[in-house]
Amino acid sequence: MTDSHKDTPRQAALDYHEFPKPGKLEIRATKPMANGRDLSRAYSPGVAEACLEIRDDPATASRYTARGNLVAVVSNGTAVLGLGNIGALASKPVMEGKAVLFKKFANIDCFDIELNESDPEKLADIVCALEPTFGAINLEDIKAPDCFIVERLCRERMNIPVFHDDQHGTAIVVGAAATNALHVAGKRFEDIRVVSTGGGAAGIACLNMLLKLGVERRNIWLCDIHGLVHAGREVDMNPEKAAFAQPSDLRNLDDVIAGADLFLGLSGPNILTPDMVRKMAPRPIIFALANPNPEIMPDLAREAVPDAIIATGRSDFPNQVNNVLCFPFIFRGALDVGATEINDAMQVACVQGIADLARASTSAEAAAAYQGEQMTFGADYLIPKPFDPRLSGIVSSAVARAAMETGVATRPIADLKVYKANLDASVFKSALLMRPVFQAARTAARRIVFAEGEDERVLRAAQAILEETTEQPILIGRPEVIARRCERAGLSIRPARDFNIVNPQDDPRYRDYWETYHRIMARRGVTPDLARAIMRTNSTAIGAVMVHREEADCLICGTFGEFRWHMNYVNQVLGDADHHPHGALSMMILEDGPLFIADTHVRVQPTPEDLAETAVGAARHVRRFGIAPKVAFCSQSQFGNQTDDGAERLRAAIALLDAAPREFSYEGEMNIDAALDADLRERLLPGNRMQGAANVLIFAYADAASGVRNILKMKAGGLEVGPILMGMGNRAHIVTPAITARGLLNMAAIAGTPVAHYG
Repeated sequence: MTDSHKDTPRQAALDYHEFPKPGKLEIRATKPMANGRDLSRAYSPGVAEACLEIRDDPATASRYTARGNLVAVVSNGTAVLGLGNIGALASKPVMEGKAVLFKKFANIDCFDIELNESDPEKLADIVCALEPTFGAINLEDIKAPDCFIVERLCRERMNIPVFHDDQHGTAIVVGAAATNALHVAGKRFEDIRVVSTGGGAAGIACLNMLLKLGVERRNIWLCDIHGLVHAGREVDMNPEKAAFAQPSDLRNLDDVIAGADLFLGLSGPNILTPDMVRKMAPRPIIFALANPNPEIMPDLAREAVPDAIIATGRSDFPNQVNNVLCFPFIFRGALDVGATEINDAMQVACVQGIADLARASTSAEAAAAYQGEQMTFGADYLIPKPFDPRLSGIVSSAVARAAMETGVATRPIADLKVYKANLDASVFKSALLMRPVFQAARTAARRIVFAEGEDERVLRAAQAILEETTEQPILIGRPEVIARRCERAGLSIRPARDFNIVNPQDDPRYRDYWETYHRIMARRGVTPDLARAIMRTNSTAIGAVMVHREEADCLICGTFGEFRWHMNYVNQVLGDADHHPHGALSMMILEDGPLFIADTHVRVQPTPEDLAETAVGAARHVRRFGIAPKVAFCSQSQFGNQTDDGAERLRAAIALLDAAPREFSYEGEMNIDAALDADLRERLLPGNRMQGAANVLIFAYADAASGVRNILKMKAGGLEVGPILMGMGNRAHIVTPAITARGLLNMAAIAGTPVAHYG
């Protein structure tokens, strides 16, 4: 194989599926299997207890098994993507892909099941027999009209949701896109004329969805390969098509396209011509969804009618109609309430949730995943992007509500607000741990000044702060730049109207600021001219002066630049006898919980007094997250077996802590594995004073702390909250350039409550 062949998209896709192990799925145990006791509970004899509980009460299957979060993706491979009838085995990569999308976007476990059965009634029999295993069924890539038969029979006979995504998933996303396209065009469902090409499963489902949304049946004109579906036609008809037969003498697409407000294409390439587009109603809406080649290329449609609103099924054009916006979240909501079906109300709720989200400001996470794309609601942004993390909370909770309101939920949710918050927490790894911090922040309307106010991450954080807290963001930057970047990012906030601005180039407080800075620094070599220059150019110093003058309660800086550079100005202005930086604490959120690391930035080689001070400060801050601190002093030395400088300083720090009563547990010096493994620690030092695993690791060198922090972030998937600057009375925090908008929001919440609040 040549190197050039290895680099082809085809080979890259094959390598993706083959390496490092074949396929895209594996099964992982969710319970420990480390000893005989675990085995006796997982299998015989302990498993019998769960079996008997389910026998006596079948509803408990969702408590004792994975069924309540398990979906089957079922296909016979008769209509796979654009590949046609390639058979069940060849469809397996697609079904595995569907399964990983369920897991990625909604944390739903999924088995893909490919069946060699072409008879729709026999296929339905097989699917129905699977009901004891699964909480829901996703039918996939079954040709029309067989898919209609299979879904109907399964829905009639099964007491769990059965959803043919090719039909209804497409229809829901089309419904959401159409809702917003009409909003942009200034039209209503009740008034529009729709022309559609494609009488397959997806096409029929989309038309039925448009009926649910208010389109008049008499205004829908369906064409297929044989022309208009009209009254009296006998060629290639079925009941689903016949429902849209028009009493008309017109016979083809060109005849019926005149005056159409919406063209809906789910057929094949180049069906719609530029001349046909010109015949459509003013501000036409064109959904050319054939893949990979649409019914008309967007550039041709826009050349014919420049203000046309266009969507396709392709990711390289705006407004991709992608089922992943729907199916993970509609199943999430249905499973969580134990729905017996996915009904019309649940589907319409999904439509509205997706449409509403597109009209909201764009999430920072979606913007980061689609850098360079314009994501402001309008003709080129009708539906949200699949990686928008808000989809889960908004859409799934809307679906769950609809299921409860229509009586198909067997496990109603008592508090949908809490349910949505939990969904958000499952997507935003920091949300659950940050909850007590946000709750505390809502009790104090503190003013947070951001030094780098023109940074898009700061702007997104400012919008989130205004939406989720009572804090008041203040941004340092040029107003015209901030306004322009807010608009470009699709944010609704604007300077002066929603938040205050400090303009370094032209601010009426400039004289007050440089004079304040000069008074502080006059005997440290800062002249009036230098003070003026710093107050024109150094946003960190400006923010620190604002906090000093009590015009802000806390400064957040550091989205670019070096940590200690920022710390120099913070300490110059805000440091005093009671406030000095004595450590940086990072919370690393890992798969099995949080782990706090200190000191990652402030003191390169801390003294014993520094280390003890860091431990006390870390314990105080850890309590902010509702966690009881357990501090481990970490070293290559293990309980006195080495005498290097680092070990000696750690032992001295522990002695200093021992000199007074402490309200937190601590132990050391020890290796990291002993800190995190209580059994190992007990073998090494029986009767040691710490119970369970440590959750705070303090190191004798900043290099060691920073290295552990970065390894956890880059190789263990840890999400960092922080660094939290300890010792400044919560008056300043210095972040790092790697921080995200969500990270800035978290830091604002931490800054939003005085440290004294936590005792």
